[in-house]
Amino acid sequence: MNRVMAAGLLLLLAACNPVFNWREVRPDNTALSLLLPCKPDKAQRSVPLGGRPTELAMLGCDAGDATFAVAVATLDDAAQAAAVLAGWQTATLANLKAAGGGQTSPLKLAGADALPPAVLVRASGQRADGRAVQSQAVYFSQGRQVFQAVIYASQIDPEVAETFFASLKLDAGSPR
Repeated sequence: MNRVMAAGLLLLLAACNPVFNWREVRPDNTALSLLLPCKPDKAQRSVPLGGRPTELAMLGCDAGDATFAVAVATLDDAAQAAAVLAGWQTATLANLKAAGGGQTSPLKLAGADALPPAVLVRASGQRADGRAVQSQAVYFSQGRQVFQAVIYASQIDPEVAETFFASLKLDAGSPR
């Protein structure tokens, strides 16, 4: 009888454990807040952005067969933002081996700089191991900071993507 009750309790607990446990996060030294569906890992590395090595800070996690990440870099000059974001998009699509180069659409994001405008890029491509992957990434800037918020999955759930991207919030007037 105890085994049956224990098994029933385990099933109940498993049913209560959501795949997406959304939580608000704030990348360090930014005016950005967003929701991630799991506890994020932090990483930092130097990457070539705008033709020069730049420190890129990232938060990311995996949930529901998808990877969610946000990355931020602080540039020497805000005037570099358009070129850096365009290069970042190109590099991401190239790494994905994206068929057709992806589809870009404008995105309204309160607190983001108007120029360059925030954009959402949807693409299908390949993971490093050759498996098919879909990507949705938002690129935007605020002051000297440039951002990428991205989802990678074999199939992106539209409701999950809406929750993730709609959660992006920048404190207006607080560029770093």
